[in-house]
Amino acid sequence: MSTAHDFDFFHGEWDVHHRRHTDFLDADSDWEEFAATNRGWSLFDGAGNIDEMDVACQGWKGLTLRLFDPATEEWSLNWSTNRTGKLFPPVIGRFAPDGRGEFYGDDTHDGKDVRVRFVWSGISDSTARWEQAFSVDGERTWVTNWVMDFTRRASVS
Repeated sequence: MSTAHDFDFFHGEWDVHHRRHTDFLDADSDWEEFAATNRGWSLFDGAGNIDEMDVACQGWKGLTLRLFDPATEEWSLNWSTNRTGKLFPPVIGRFAPDGRGEFYGDDTHDGKDVRVRFVWSGISDSTARWEQAFSVDGERTWVTNWVMDFTRRASVS
């Protein structure tokens, strides 16, 4: 059962290691890797949160606004970047009892309709993993095209 506090683990500051395909629809395309920093905080007493990612090495920033719907016990995850200034279509889903979160939505990429899947896994006090995958064949196959590994930044005493 998902709750309004599922993303509480994500509050604070993180170092992020990105690994993504150069072509999001081609599983055989090259991978590029880069670093970022991330800061997340709570809204609506936990039923919402936001995080901002700074990808200084590539000159862009992004953010995700997450909102919990108590009626459906689902989260909507809404991504934006300073390159567009617009919210992408949300992905919607929940966490399973094992702690893995799966979120699905519809979007377009390079003019093609895609089904989008976000997965949150490996969540601990100091680590988390996010993965994005696209399907162009009705979810029969998926191309995992972007992985972010988060490591909590050490607090300064």
